[in-house]
Amino acid sequence: MRLTVLCTVLAAAGAACEPVVKRPPVSQTPATPADSPAAPSSVPPPQAPPAPPPAAKVATVAGFLTPESVLHDTTQDIYFVSNINGSPTAKDNNGFISRVRPDGAVENLKFIEGGKSGVTLNAPKGLALWADTLWVADIDAVRAFHARTGATIDSVSLASLGAVFLNDIAVAPTGALYITDTGIRFDDVGNVLHPGPDRVFRIGPDRKVTVAVRGDTLGRPNGIALDPVGKRFVIVEFGGRSLLAWKPEDKAPSVIAKGPGGFDGVVIAGGKILVSSWNDSTVSSYETGQEVKLITGIPGPADIGYDAKRNRVLIPVFPGNRVEIWQLP
Repeated sequence: MRLTVLCTVLAAAGAACEPVVKRPPVSQTPATPADSPAAPSSVPPPQAPPAPPPAAKVATVAGFLTPESVLHDTTQDIYFVSNINGSPTAKDNNGFISRVRPDGAVENLKFIEGGKSGVTLNAPKGLALWADTLWVADIDAVRAFHARTGATIDSVSLASLGAVFLNDIAVAPTGALYITDTGIRFDDVGNVLHPGPDRVFRIGPDRKVTVAVRGDTLGRPNGIALDPVGKRFVIVEFGGRSLLAWKPEDKAPSVIAKGPGGFDGVVIAGGKILVSSWNDSTVSSYETGQEVKLITGIPGPADIGYDAKRNRVLIPVFPGNRVEIWQLP
């Protein structure tokens, strides 16, 4: 009987009509789970793709004094570590830069040392390389040293422009430096004050200093990195929750992602943006605006570095006086 005729009859009788699937006699077809609920299925259910392996700690390097930034020199295949050695705003000339090998061995703890050999280095923070020149942010000045010898090359003061808390450095393809000023101070008992203003300074190849961008939209800017693919700078907020994109021709930055805030370091690893956060003690990856936590349980992760040769993230643990080296999946 055709299904339409059967439904007409059933409807007239007041019965519900369910679709009927015509099957061959039982003798002509094997039992299936639908035919016999007790029979096991011969087709396994679809499996979810395996989760990527987690990041793994490769080494913990101790013996630093308030480490703030780590940078991989790809030419020498060495890690530089800036050590504040005390208060982040004290002009005590006791800061230093360490050289660490990728296997975690400290090659030279005080490769560049404030107060020695005519070096001035108070509270070194962000690091950047341009050829053989290592640039260092130091409260209200940016200092340059030879990356191979440690010899002093130059020092550019930003005090006349009212620099408060120079924090991180990125280098443009032209060799111009872009330096964040978080605009914070500390009182006698360690409370964080914010006299501001929030700014990013530019030092040109001719050493001319200008304010590249300023304003509350910077959210106490901390880390800054050049994104060569996006042809932009990525800036992270210490006083807010935003990751920002900014180009020199922009009047103000734009928000590209949000996270836990309290951000410190930022590096570009392929198509990913890696960011450290004090607020939740993590290093996370941001792709298309989505946060993926890679490493957790790191108290005070400061200005992270990235070893592209080995796909490793380098984490200075600010209050722990150590650097942790993590292998990424």
